[in-house]
Parts: sequence; C-alpha cells; structure tokens
Amino acid sequence: MTKAVVAELVELLQLERLEQDLFRGQSRDIGTRFVFGGQVLGQALAAAQRTVEGRYAHSLHAYFLRAGDVEAPIVYQVDRQRDGKSFSSRRVVAIQHGAPILNMAASFQIPEPGVSHQLSAPDVPKPDDLGEADPIDPEALAKIPAKLQRWITNRGPFEFKHVYPRDELKRPKRPPFQHVWFRLCDRIADDDNLHRSLLAYASDFHLLGTTTFPHGISYLQGNVQMASLDHALWFHRPFRVDEWLLYSCDSPSAEGARGLARGSVYDLNGRLVASSAQEGLIRITDPE
Repeated sequence: MTKAVVAELVELLQLERLEQDLFRGQSRDIGTRFVFGGQVLGQALAAAQRTVEGRYAHSLHAYFLRAGDVEAPIVYQVDRQRDGKSFSSRRVVAIQHGAPILNMAASFQIPEPGVSHQLSAPDVPKPDDLGEADPIDPEALAKIPAKLQRWITNRGPFEFKHVYPRDELKRPKRPPFQHVWFRLCDRIADDDNLHRSLLAYASDFHLLGTTTFPHGISYLQGNVQMASLDHALWFHRPFRVDEWLLYSCDSPSAEGARGLARGSVYDLNGRLVASSAQEGLIRITDPE
C-alpha cells in the first residue's frame, strides 16, 4: 500500500506535455476541501524543469490566486523569460477552468563552486529516538466533517514525526515554532529534479499551521478560515526526500488576518538543504 501511494504521487508529478511549453497535470484528493497547495507547487516546478537543461532550480516564488478543484486537471503554461550564461528564469501560470490559480517564478543556475556557510541545525532528537504519535480521540474525531477525518487519518506518501506533538483537536496554546521530521515512505529514483518537486510538495505541510500555535486555534475549527497566499522556496544543497529531513518552522508575526511562517530544512547530518517562507490567510469568523 505504501509503495502504491508513493508511486501515485511520483506519477502526479510526471506531467503530460500538450505543446512545447504547455503541460497538463491531474489532481489528487487527499481529504482537503480544495487542491492541496503543495501539489500545485510541485507540478508547477516540474513543468518549469521540463524546459531547462543542465541547470537546477535554486529558488521559486509563487502566489496562490484561486482555490483549485480536486475533480479537474490543471494546465501549466511556462514562459521562458530568460536564458543567460549562468541563470535561467521561468514563469509558470497554473490554469483551471479557464482561470489562473497560481503564478510562479522560478530561477535555475548552472552548478558552480563558491563560498559556503550555514546556520547550525537545532538540537532536537533524531527520528529514531521519537516514539509513535498518540492515537486520535475517536469522540473528538467524530465531531469534524468526514472529509477532514480522512485527511487526518489516512496514511499518505510522507511519514512525519513531530518533535513536540500538538493535538489539533484540543488546540493548546504554545509558542509559534515546531520541528517535524519527514521522509517519503518509499525509495525513489536518483532524479534531482524529482526530489526538488517532491520537496516543493512537502514544504506546504505544517508551515502555515505554525502561525496558529499562540492562539489556540486550528484549521479543523468550523470558524477558522485558512489559506496559503504565497510561498517561497530556496534550494541550497543536494538532498533526498526519501531520507529523513527536519522541517524547522517558526512564525515571527501574525497581523491583519495574515500570518507569516518560515522554514528551514536540514538533513540527518545537519546540512541546511532548503529554506521556505509562506504568508497565509487566518480569518476567524463567527464564534465556534
């Protein structure tokens, strides 16, 4: 079952080429109300990578414009904005039902040496030293919509281990940071572009949720509306998503119905392999 779920995700990132710079991707229903933002990010990066040779993505910046329909495919239109001596720039528009749902700019660079430094990885337990998560309270689970129950309980293509677990159904208040180990549940090919697309997919997990911690609220509440507004991702060093990576997230600010979160991705050896940032909508409506 695990291999099938991983193979399905890998297949999701293998886009169908319609024209030279036009691609189509399918959508996957993972229990969210709309298309998971990480899916659109991963597919948009996969589309851009299909138009570049000998250069590797080092950054992407995206805006989520509309919610995606999980029942419909998404078309990705790539604009080859520039191919210089060292860098290439691509603009990708994700289109569904005739309207853009995401705009993304991505930059690619030829491999070259240079100065190197990084901030140290946080001192947290390794994934093998962490126990299994506590089972979900069936009575509390039964109070949320059936589709969200599937989102919480289904085993997806990634395995997650929280250093400081938080019960989203009980929502305790705590400082706005968290550390989460994650990896793909099965081994995949040695394809750097595929691993980057999969990290783009996974980088949308846990990030925005960090902004809710000080307020004791959760996306599972009926009166809390949350949605990603933008997403940035930088690739620093080679990595594999089928080996353990640590996602260290913090939220420096929330204001004006928006929350900002930042993430650093480290491998088991403490190498900083990627960084992310995201701002999202956090709107509390009528009392719960």
